[in-house]
Amino acid sequence: MMERNYSNPTEFILLGITSDPDLKATFFVLFLIIYLVILIANLGMIILIRIDTHLHLPMYFFLSHMSFCDLCYSSAIGPKALVDIFAKDKSISFIGCALQLYFFTLFGDSDCVLLAVMALDRYMAISNPLLYTVKMSKRVCYLLIAGVYMVGMMDALIITTSNFTLSFCRSNEINHFFCDIPPLLSLSCSDTHINEMILFIVSAFIETVTIPGVLISYCYIFLSVLKIHSTEGRSKAFSTCISHLTVFTIFQGTLLFMYFRPSSTYSLDQDKMTSLFYSLVIPMLNPLIYSLRNKDVKKALGNLRNKLGF
Repeated sequence: MMERNYSNPTEFILLGITSDPDLKATFFVLFLIIYLVILIANLGMIILIRIDTHLHLPMYFFLSHMSFCDLCYSSAIGPKALVDIFAKDKSISFIGCALQLYFFTLFGDSDCVLLAVMALDRYMAISNPLLYTVKMSKRVCYLLIAGVYMVGMMDALIITTSNFTLSFCRSNEINHFFCDIPPLLSLSCSDTHINEMILFIVSAFIETVTIPGVLISYCYIFLSVLKIHSTEGRSKAFSTCISHLTVFTIFQGTLLFMYFRPSSTYSLDQDKMTSLFYSLVIPMLNPLIYSLRNKDVKKALGNLRNKLGF
């Protein structure tokens, strides 16, 4: 067979969330509100944990990094998606598209692994509260968070490299509001079976680290809580886990639906809505869930409000 030499496009065109002129204003307002809440809530959480000494605990150290990851991976796509709603030129350079996918994957996967680390932290806090700060020392926390970002960086490098070494000859129009993997694969004229297998292996690795890690931690947490004799003590122990379990369930449920379906069931228009949820809505919900259900965070907010004179 004669080999064909394909030249990759120098840029892609992002078709956006909708082409309906009547819906553009609605989506712009919705995107803008969501992204502003993401900025305010996550930056606020990071600053609050930084300045309030009562929150200088491993649990809130990891929570601040979760807010950082949420802020970063939503910012990798949010501003561009907002601009493109009304922009005539919706192009993104080839390198820009690769960088967008890289940073989105880096912080998205880091966020995922961080959920398992936070479950381990909750186990340490509940199983032996007297030795909690000793076992989860600063050194241990820094090593764990370094491991989280290393996993994210390696996964992002593998995913980005495997997708952007493909040949794109069918079109340069991406039927999405950011450079996500399924719409990119649909544009390739190369054999994408290996890429789909790489995506499955990397995603399975992340889920294997996260889901069993969280489930095993909570099995031990449940056994530890049963040993607590007072009802108030049990209730307090469980209350510290509810926010984490809520975030974990929403995040993992969305990712499993998005990336572990048979390729025959993909619908790019449907996937836009799913991507909108996990890329923008979840980063907005996470700090709200933790702030509304966490007494320490609410107390810190109250103290800050009093200091500022509100």
